[in-house]
Amino acid sequence: MTLWINILDYAFEVIDDIHSVFTANLRWSEAINLFWFLIFIEFPRYYMLDIIVAFRYNMTYRKRRARQAVARRQLYIERPLVTILAPGKNEGKQIYKLVKTLREQTYQNYEIIIVDDGSDDATPLICRDLQKAGYIHKFFRNIDRGGKASAANYGAYHANGKYLVHLDADSSLDRDAIEKILLPFYYDRKIKGVGGCVKVRNTGESFCAAMQTIEYLKTIQIGRLGSSMMGIYHIISGAFGAFEVDTLKQIGYWDVGPGLDGDITQKIRKAGYKVTFAHDAICMTNVPVTWSALFKQRRRWSKSLVRFRWRKHRDILMPNKNFNFLNWASNMENIVYDFILNYVWLFYIIGLFFASADRLIEVVLIALIIRWTLSLISFSCIMSVSERWREEKYLAGYLLLNTFYTGYFIRLTRLVAHTEELFFRTSYKDPWNPEKTSQVAQIEGS
Repeated sequence: MTLWINILDYAFEVIDDIHSVFTANLRWSEAINLFWFLIFIEFPRYYMLDIIVAFRYNMTYRKRRARQAVARRQLYIERPLVTILAPGKNEGKQIYKLVKTLREQTYQNYEIIIVDDGSDDATPLICRDLQKAGYIHKFFRNIDRGGKASAANYGAYHANGKYLVHLDADSSLDRDAIEKILLPFYYDRKIKGVGGCVKVRNTGESFCAAMQTIEYLKTIQIGRLGSSMMGIYHIISGAFGAFEVDTLKQIGYWDVGPGLDGDITQKIRKAGYKVTFAHDAICMTNVPVTWSALFKQRRRWSKSLVRFRWRKHRDILMPNKNFNFLNWASNMENIVYDFILNYVWLFYIIGLFFASADRLIEVVLIALIIRWTLSLISFSCIMSVSERWREEKYLAGYLLLNTFYTGYFIRLTRLVAHTEELFFRTSYKDPWNPEKTSQVAQIEGS
């Protein structure tokens, strides 16, 4: 508690300094004209919401613990079989690490299914050896690569569990992660999908990875906690997500193509069920360590917003007989903030440049100080909901540079991806997905 109180005190001292700068050089009315995008668009969504979420989270601690205790009793009374599914290509070296963390789980009634999607490394040999040793229960191999959705669907078809936990092969889990991702199914019987909290494992490998570590904390740990609280949670991560198997059968499993995580989440919501976020079910994963690899990854991720939310699932935005306000709000929040306002931001930046060309350095420095101050406040909120705040608090030292990462690199990457997909549908040519499945997806309009 002392950590984020000190951060807040320091942040407010900086705000006083900013006020003196405004008084000397910039009137408040002029500041609003210059920084209206930050004040009226970014602050309510990306900073004020963090404060509200952190406050509510800490005020409802006892209630949350009591609900978890009831759900845990129900889980262990029923002890349902859980299918843990990890599809992938050329992931043989990661499989042992994954199954090792699974053997250490507090919840042990599970089966492990590994699906090899056309690997050309030693994955088949490694997985068959692990199967013989009893580390994994079922191993399937697609000789011809069919794509991640195809591999996931093949594994899910052979699942015997009541619930299915989907993992990336390079994931590693906290000891109680499986237990905690199952608990929400016992909060509300209409919950059919649960997203786990994904954090970065290889933070120290590069500056690029460190920037993503802060981003994951903000967008996933507290960001998805907030959207889940509001009932508009819209993406169950493929790195760590849980589903009721009967519901997967009902909605037809995963559709082919990129954007699988958001797509299947939308399908569950459209079927009339609920999805939620398990903020304390922790999965650690590796992220790209070079800027070129990160750009490639985010470019692919961002295209899925246009392809699935704007194109495939646009019926959610229409007032039809099955209209659901929360589904509409879930899609609109994503479309407005990550798509439409990205273009507004571009024109805002261009306009700001010309409007303040005579004192551009001064305006940039003031904007940087404001963003840094808000980032400190937001970071203190993140630390108040994080189970690893003692190990993560050092990341505060990266916040100043992180404003450039999230404010420019991520935004510009999204702009490139959205423009490409909107006008040229380039996701159908992405080598991440096999050409044959992309052709089927294009014919089916998915």
